[in-house]
Amino acid sequence: MRPVRRLGQHFLTDPGILQRIVAALDPAPNDLVLEIGAGKGSLTAQLLAAGLRVIAIEKDRRLAHECGVRNAACGVDRLTVVPGDALRVDWHALGTPHSALHTPHFKVVGNIPYAITSPLIDKALTPPLPERIVFLVQAEVADRVAASPGSKTYGALSVGVQAVCRVERLFTVRAGAFRPPPRVTSALVRFTPRREPVVAPDELAAFRAFVTACFTRRRKQLRNALMAATGRSAETVLTGLATLGFDRAARPESLTPGDFARLLRWSVRL
Repeated sequence: MRPVRRLGQHFLTDPGILQRIVAALDPAPNDLVLEIGAGKGSLTAQLLAAGLRVIAIEKDRRLAHECGVRNAACGVDRLTVVPGDALRVDWHALGTPHSALHTPHFKVVGNIPYAITSPLIDKALTPPLPERIVFLVQAEVADRVAASPGSKTYGALSVGVQAVCRVERLFTVRAGAFRPPPRVTSALVRFTPRREPVVAPDELAAFRAFVTACFTRRRKQLRNALMAATGRSAETVLTGLATLGFDRAARPESLTPGDFARLLRWSVRL
């Protein structure tokens, strides 16, 4: 089948790379894995070969049907194919004859369309979180989510993700590994939820909004960024920074997720 350009389809078929993606999940026999964008089923086949149970979401109904028929013909009963948009489907409402995603004991994997990478990451990191998330994304996005404080690529996306999970940029995948090849390089990134996240689930939306507001002024001094983000006076902000032990001349791009959480809670208490 011809790839559909509007769906951002770039099929990865290299068995070695596919096996490395499966290995990044730290798979255990009978694990339940949600695959985002099954495509032609190349990764699906590797997941099944590893003894995993798979729920595969595929927006292209042609491919979803083909994947289901092919695996049924092979006698595979550990696969459920769900035709639909991964951004719209309620992942936790999905189920198989064996289990359902109403508990956090599942993993997520996918070679995901570049155009919807950020929304898919947001959805994957919405509680209750899976045990592990492995996404093949544009290399630039992988660099951003894994960036350290003070680096050029560190920003609101980095902070929002790292506040709830540990991020690892695992390896690069060149464009030639895909058919058709994309115009950019890709990278595999792994997200492992923190046992003790920086912010609680009920703080997450406010935290992300606060961090985004601060990073709109990433090169401004922290006092100015906070005045704009909170609407507080210079005197109030300077007093708060002194109380919390922050350098008022620091910049948002130098702060850790934990620093932003402390500042958010301070602003809420005012």
